[in-house]
Amino acid sequence: MVKLIQVIIISMISLTTLHGQSVELSDQLKSNIQSLLDTDDVKGIVIGTTHAGEVKYYSKGVRSTEGKETIDENAIFEIGSISKTFTGLLLADMHLKGKVKLEDDIQKYLPEGIQAPTKEGKTIKLFHLSNHTSGLPRMPTNFKPKDPTNPFQDYTEEQMYEFLEAYDLDRDIGSMYEYSNFAAGLLGHILSSRSEMTYEALLKESFTEPLGMDHTGITHVEGPLAKGHMAGLEMTNWDFAALQGAGAIRSCASDMMIYLQANMGMVESELYPAMQLAHKNSRAVDSKPIIGLGWHTMIYEGKEIIWHNGATGGYTSFMGWIKGTDKGVVVLNNSTKNVDEFGLHALIPSFPLTAIRKSIDLDEAILETYVGQYALAPTFILTVTKKADQLLVQATGQAALPIYPESSSKFFYKVVDAQLEFNKNVNGKVESVTLFQGGQEMLGKRIE
Repeated sequence: MVKLIQVIIISMISLTTLHGQSVELSDQLKSNIQSLLDTDDVKGIVIGTTHAGEVKYYSKGVRSTEGKETIDENAIFEIGSISKTFTGLLLADMHLKGKVKLEDDIQKYLPEGIQAPTKEGKTIKLFHLSNHTSGLPRMPTNFKPKDPTNPFQDYTEEQMYEFLEAYDLDRDIGSMYEYSNFAAGLLGHILSSRSEMTYEALLKESFTEPLGMDHTGITHVEGPLAKGHMAGLEMTNWDFAALQGAGAIRSCASDMMIYLQANMGMVESELYPAMQLAHKNSRAVDSKPIIGLGWHTMIYEGKEIIWHNGATGGYTSFMGWIKGTDKGVVVLNNSTKNVDEFGLHALIPSFPLTAIRKSIDLDEAILETYVGQYALAPTFILTVTKKADQLLVQATGQAALPIYPESSSKFFYKVVDAQLEFNKNVNGKVESVTLFQGGQEMLGKRIE
């Protein structure tokens, strides 16, 4: 998911399917979704629920800005990091079939001449790549996309191995959780290489074909595409080279419902033992967060929710269910608005929804007073510019993002849950800005 501070389910299922407004979502959730649609913060959204033997879909919005085709459960979305659960399931399935073992050193599956990093005599195991405790970082330092709007398309196998060999682990393997796109991508590559087929072909043979998920894949996905959006603008779809296991899968709500119900054990599947293994906590009992092979578990009001989310350049997604029940949800959105709380609220109505922020109009003269640079850290600077009546903020090394006023001095982002407040001195001059994100406050002094 975007972090401003750091980088700024099947023909075999015989269940009733209902459409449109029939799903029991709260009035507040529906109202929030409509407000986001009205302000262009969301273009199209599909929420699929399964409960008490019924599958229901709630769909709102459009697949594209230009065509305005109505969105539904058959529209194709990028599911982002939910792909990691497929990679974890591949690992579990291959483990149970004796093709690999969870405890195998990754070194065993690397090409001759490629050396994986070690730490204090300990080696990285396959399961470490899936539960984010390998010690490998979120992204490799040699990840420098030529096209930031399609960043993974030119990151090659050669670059992946180059980074792996050169990286020095800064903590003990297995000691700490650090979410790693690189590790999950590496795992997907290792498993597909071990199977002597592409990652997409392995997915098809192992899961999507047996489950009847005919509209799920990477490069060969049939169905109407819901185009991704950021701040109301259509974005380029993401293509993946070496790191497909981290987030390359595209699917639709009806296929993801098949996947959800299979994971919940609601339909008979030879894959269920592997799915159960992938759900099982793979860390020490008291370690946080609780994570299996890709799947996370959170506790809310005494209920265990198994879940994962996803985000790419123009999409967000959420999938989860309450363990031991028949209640689950899939949320697919073709914009960058985070939808985790929508999914969690659908599962547990007491889960709070964030109030929808509304922008106001400000005089351009006021906006002009905020233009400048603000240093949150020596190497982390926010550069504020103005284009017509729109303020844009560019963090060091990142793209410029629009911010919207909710008062004369307070602004908010739409693409990430973060806000800015410009601060004035006794003379009325803007001297600093405060960034609010993730429960933290960061003050940035004006330097220009």
